[in-house]
Amino acid sequence: MDRRRFLKWGGFITASVATGAGLAGCGGSDNTVVVGDTGAPLVTGAWKFPQSVASGDPRADSILLWTRAVPAAAGNVATAPAGQDGAIRLLVTAGDNSAALGSNAVLAGAPVVDVHLPLLGQYDNTVRHKVTGLAPGAVYYYQFVAGDTRSNVGRFKTAPAATADVAQLQFVYMTCQDWSVNHWGAMTSIAVEQLDFIVHLGDYIYETVGDDFQLGAVESRHGALTLPDGVAKAGSSTAKYANTLADYRYLYKQYRTDPRLQALHERFAFIAVWDDHEFTDDAWQDAQTYDGSTNADGTDLHQSSRRRNANQAWFEFMPADVSFDAADSSFQNIRIYRDFQFGKLMQLVMTDQRLYRSDHIIPESSINPATGKPLGRIGSRYLVPQQTLAAVEAQKIAGATAAGQAPLSGVSILGNTQRQWWMDKMKAATSTWKLWGNEVSLLRMGMNGIDAIATLLALNAVPTVAAQVGTTAGATGGNVALAGAIVAAAAAGAAARTAQNGAAAIMTAALSGGAAQAQAAAGVGAGLSATQAGLAVAVYAAVTMAAAGGAAAIAQAGAAAQTIAFGYIKQDVQAKGAASSFVAASGKQEALAPFFARFLLNCDQWDGYNGERKALIAHLKSNNIGNVVALTGDIHAFFAGTVNDDFDAAGGGTPVMVDLVSAGISSDSFFSYLRDAASALGDIGTLVSYPLATPVPGVGTVSLNFNLLDYTMGKAAPTLAQLLEQLRVQLRGALAAKRVAEGALEATVTAVMAGLQASSDFNTSLLALAQQLAALGNNGWIKHLNTDAQGYTLVTLTPARLVAQFRQVNKLVGTSAPATLVARTTTATVTAGVAAVVVS
Repeated sequence: MDRRRFLKWGGFITASVATGAGLAGCGGSDNTVVVGDTGAPLVTGAWKFPQSVASGDPRADSILLWTRAVPAAAGNVATAPAGQDGAIRLLVTAGDNSAALGSNAVLAGAPVVDVHLPLLGQYDNTVRHKVTGLAPGAVYYYQFVAGDTRSNVGRFKTAPAATADVAQLQFVYMTCQDWSVNHWGAMTSIAVEQLDFIVHLGDYIYETVGDDFQLGAVESRHGALTLPDGVAKAGSSTAKYANTLADYRYLYKQYRTDPRLQALHERFAFIAVWDDHEFTDDAWQDAQTYDGSTNADGTDLHQSSRRRNANQAWFEFMPADVSFDAADSSFQNIRIYRDFQFGKLMQLVMTDQRLYRSDHIIPESSINPATGKPLGRIGSRYLVPQQTLAAVEAQKIAGATAAGQAPLSGVSILGNTQRQWWMDKMKAATSTWKLWGNEVSLLRMGMNGIDAIATLLALNAVPTVAAQVGTTAGATGGNVALAGAIVAAAAAGAAARTAQNGAAAIMTAALSGGAAQAQAAAGVGAGLSATQAGLAVAVYAAVTMAAAGGAAAIAQAGAAAQTIAFGYIKQDVQAKGAASSFVAASGKQEALAPFFARFLLNCDQWDGYNGERKALIAHLKSNNIGNVVALTGDIHAFFAGTVNDDFDAAGGGTPVMVDLVSAGISSDSFFSYLRDAASALGDIGTLVSYPLATPVPGVGTVSLNFNLLDYTMGKAAPTLAQLLEQLRVQLRGALAAKRVAEGALEATVTAVMAGLQASSDFNTSLLALAQQLAALGNNGWIKHLNTDAQGYTLVTLTPARLVAQFRQVNKLVGTSAPATLVARTTTATVTAGVAAVVVS
């Protein structure tokens, strides 16, 4: 058969083989090929392409091209009219059409593809066409024609040949683009980058409309969404979720009407997988996990029909060269995990972390012994006691093993088949770099609750202790150092008279020139214990130093209080936990009791499936598979760190690979979610945010919530300048929300930051709090984190290194995306041969 005529029609993908330039160039001539025996003529008259065009899955010899065409009078997101099946034309050329990119100008140059493609209402008039026989590492342009209408010109670049030496690849990876909140300005920035392709890690759509997290500010060009069918979400008066095929199709169609998203698809081939929101929040297999929407026994609802609808809509609207079987009655009727080779430089492995995953190790339906009710999210997905999770996971592994199943069958994200596929791909990879398109983070994100509570109680004690020192100073003739030593000894358990005598002895020894050891001995000689004397000596020294530096009496009392709080109270709580007298004295013993444990913050990601994570990392380590980097989304934050062989080992284990996590394009940040959740937890909320109210002349009071979550999770202790800089993007957004003109924003931000720098609430209280939380030392393998951000990540890959630029974008200005889009860039560098990341 003439290869120019070798085409196929299988299910819902057409395919053709490209010819040499000029061999298929005469539209309507003998070289024009009609795909399949549809009997449908070319459509005529006025048509339109409301979702423009797209390309995907670039390989060395092929590409998947996509469009949707409807009559000009039809609605942009309406279901395609029935009974109007026909055919449209596709042209592909290697000729330079860069000047026409994104416009509907006539495609210039001799075509290598000129085919007629069926346009079928049963697929909502979407077209998916695979072109093979292309040249490796080449740029092509393409255009569809429906009736009298041409689509915009699109562009794609094929992958280099598998044996090619590739000097550099450059691409963006992106995720989490909720239509209903914030803005899509990041896409404008991405469109002007010089890229080979784009990786999309999922949450391309959000299945809910009007949900609580979607009620914040949004750019005016994104109108409210209305699902054709939709189901009311339990517990919400405004939220609905997609349920039917029409619902899911509507979301893809509406999202793709935005010219900025269209521009990305027109300019770059996408390599995409889904995460959860393409079906349902925190999905596993076909299960829905919404709060308040469960079976009678508290177990998750399984919705196979809804899952199949989500699968089909993703397949219809994403330009992905994957297999889908509509005749398969199961919900696993699609396979989206696949891999790509880019010369000798990179192997890209894309996984599906929702369709095959097990339920959370501790299901939401598990009964909370304290309440007798199902746990729900807290304790199952979020803020999960680490020891409990490990015990339940071990039980499930043992149970599967005893039943003759694969040990990880019930505690897996990937599922047995995909996990083996991943291992085989990684082991067989011959490229310098092995990159993993990974939806949820591999990094351990834990928190020691005992240390955190001890820090909070110590911080809360500072004002009270400072007041006690001030009052005691009234009885010591204003001698704050002596007063501080008295209060310190008493705080450590000394009787009042003994505390006074011991403090006086310490002062006498100090005034006589005695060193700290001699002062402590004097205190012990006056009846103090060694612990009491040591604390009193430290406080005396701290106050003396503050006084020598010119500090006023109130500041001296503060220095004494800080030393007592963190030199004794914190340590006592750490040592004794809930039994500490300071916990009882706080009056919050019952409220704090559940938090005296180690916690994992988010068990919907790999922390909740530690056994499988360890198995994957052990596979890499035992087979000496190096230069593995995960590209991750989902959590709406930027992170960079190492993935270790055993996070529970001394020192956190040995680094084996790197995880680079990108913030979402528009979705509200991880910090904002935790801030809202923690607000109901009393003092525990201080681990997440600190309220600031700043008066701004001509504007009014600007209310901010300073992000302390970063420090609780392991960010290095800040300087005052760093603390201020961290606030810049949020402050700019808050001022813009107060209608400060964009042209005046930078000057106003600078002025407000100068005021904050001079504020004791900021330069003393908040700074000390951030430094103390950083001192908790959580998650030492995380080298960068920014949990309050939107943006994307630009990757430049060479044989020597991978350089990832985390591009954080500015927040809304009124109801529009900001003119100045990129707020800051943080660079994470991974050097070939080293499982480490350096951040600058």
